[in-house]
Amino acid sequence: MKTNRLTLIALCVATLGVAHAESELSEESIRAFMERFHRDPATVMDQLPEKSGAGAARFSASDVENRVYVDQKTAMRDWMVGNSQPPGNAAQIAPIHYGNDNPARLVDNGAQIVSNVHTIDSANLRSARLTAQPWSDTYWPLYNGSLSNRYADARQWNYPTATWKDYWNFAHQIFPITTYVGAQMNLLSPAEKYDLLVGDVGYNLTVQMWNSGKRYYDAYGKVEAWMGLCHGWAAASYTLPRPKKSLELTGVNGHKMTFYPSDIKALGTLLWSNASPGVRFVGGRCNTKNPAKDANGRIIDQYCFDSNPGSWHQAVINQIGISKRSFIFDATYDYEVWNQPVLGYSLVYFNPQTNQTFATARQAMIARSAYTSDKFKNYRDQNGQYIVGVRMRIDYMNENSPSHRTTDSPAYDSISAVTYTYDLELDAAGKILGGEWYSNRHPDFMWTPAPNARAISYYNPYYNWTAGTPLPAGYKAYAPYTSRYSQPITNIVEQLFRWASQ
Repeated sequence: MKTNRLTLIALCVATLGVAHAESELSEESIRAFMERFHRDPATVMDQLPEKSGAGAARFSASDVENRVYVDQKTAMRDWMVGNSQPPGNAAQIAPIHYGNDNPARLVDNGAQIVSNVHTIDSANLRSARLTAQPWSDTYWPLYNGSLSNRYADARQWNYPTATWKDYWNFAHQIFPITTYVGAQMNLLSPAEKYDLLVGDVGYNLTVQMWNSGKRYYDAYGKVEAWMGLCHGWAAASYTLPRPKKSLELTGVNGHKMTFYPSDIKALGTLLWSNASPGVRFVGGRCNTKNPAKDANGRIIDQYCFDSNPGSWHQAVINQIGISKRSFIFDATYDYEVWNQPVLGYSLVYFNPQTNQTFATARQAMIARSAYTSDKFKNYRDQNGQYIVGVRMRIDYMNENSPSHRTTDSPAYDSISAVTYTYDLELDAAGKILGGEWYSNRHPDFMWTPAPNARAISYYNPYYNWTAGTPLPAGYKAYAPYTSRYSQPITNIVEQLFRWASQ
């Protein structure tokens, strides 16, 4: 596979279910972890963090063993930040340079970022959770047609062994679209409904969705299950309001159909997959599958160290706790998770020498010279005067399955959690200078669209559309051209979200 030509792809694999509770933030849990760490740091550094959440890894055992997901992650990141050609007909998003680990470039409060642990504590920011929960959606995998998948038709092959060709045959040979127009209109896929809505007799969006998997099937005889649109879902989930209800719509040519919340989410996900205005991006970059480590298991190559825990800590607290808006983190410390919107966090401080937990960083921090068991002393910032241990639990949104529910609410979302252990290096006043991870399996990079950013389709005409009336006929001329870029028209999609979120 030519990894610089991925089409509409992100690694969208859910976490494995692992027992997880608030007890992971207890002193007993931290003490047990740190004792294991000091006893055998190299082993602990390569263990997975404690996680919870339903789902199953979609990579094969051989792909995991060969670390194939590293190549796929790198290719997707290159496209996202403008370092490679746009995949297929997707629009090029704004370039952002790697090598930047400054959290002020990510968070909404920018230069006013709070970077002092004592200020954080005095503002009671040791935990926070968004009041507006990002919505879950499927990642619209390519192997079953992406947005062309008739997910509600029980007659199709909805099982893992079905191939892209099986789904294509179902939609084109066994039950072509003409067999649905009329009484079974609502069983059509989101792409097919959109094409009917805009009066596109060539079904250009539907064709593009099938083509996004066809090129891989033609080249390799299969389409990998991880290929999908979760980078678009992750951004759309908190930039577009939750569609709470279904909509009864009439297309340009008089077709009447129901757009369920899942259909509306699908169009938002696709829009943000291929018409993103660019993103704020912070984090490291590593193309090495097995980077060199020291005797304690710490990765030596700073390019493979990924985001510094000091940057991570500031990003989480400032964006979730202060700005109260989500961001997306790449948790591809292993092969299980990619591009997940953050919902909330909670943390505890501990003294890394005694492992005792405290309510504030001031109580927990230890002079750098007094941390005699420090396994990372050779990497410390020489301006750092103190070290404080942190254990942080992150709650984040997962994908779920599309359905014909007529309503949607946070109760239907899928949420997972992961716990990270690290320390922070502080100057004499408590300003965060950096830190060290106590596991190599930690967040790689973080990104977010800017506040009030819009994903704008290649063509984006505007016609006044009144609720209860057919879609204005003017859109019909523009829709096929925009669909050939694998994009729905922005003004149509945003109107659907406005109506469905009321």
